Amino acid sequence: MDQAQPTPASHNRLIGKLLLMVAGAFVFAFALVPLYDVLCAATGFNGKTAGPGVIRDGFGVGGLQTAAAPAPKVDTGRTVRVEFTGTVMPGLPWDMRPLTISLDIHPGELQQVSYLVRNTSNRTIVGQAVPSVTPGQAAQHFEKIECFCFSQQTLGPGEAREMPLAFIVKPEVDRSIRHITLSYAFFSVDGQRQTLTSSREAQ
Repeated sequence: MDQAQPTPASHNRLIGKLLLMVAGAFVFAFALVPLYDVLCAATGFNGKTAGPGVIRDGFGVGGLQTAAAPAPKVDTGRTVRVEFTGTVMPGLPWDMRPLTISLDIHPGELQQVSYLVRNTSNRTIVGQAVPSVTPGQAAQHFEKIECFCFSQQTLGPGEAREMPLAFIVKPEVDRSIRHITLSYAFFSVDGQRQTLTSSREAQ
């Protein structure tokens, strides 16, 4: 017995379903990163830091005007070593390095360090830094007061810039934690925006 052949209508329905699946996968992938960041910021999962400090009276440290005053108490009875690292993700032609490799700090002290970031390409590029803290238990007690990661950073062709960070390790951090590593990963923000910028520069 001959089997019934698929009709053009059934082919169209199948193609339509496949296109919907592809579109759904694209939307999910696009939304995954911001959703993941929100989850990490809320839970401290994967070492996401506590974020910006509470806005109080303006406070200056090392020439940097910060948005929050230092913590009301400093635990001078112990020190915590904070190390700084930086990574540039594939597709972003930048160099990044901390100007301070490590600091021994008292919990509650307001500290400032800087990263040197350089655009090694011949075009203007926009990047976004994403911080992470290890061990993860320390993340909720690592409070960034001012940080270049709060906004996107634009560097022109060959431009180098010192990008400051002011932070507090809260006194509530567990006493068993004596070593914290703060890492930044710089990502390219928007390929379409970069392409548009490059096209304008070429005109």
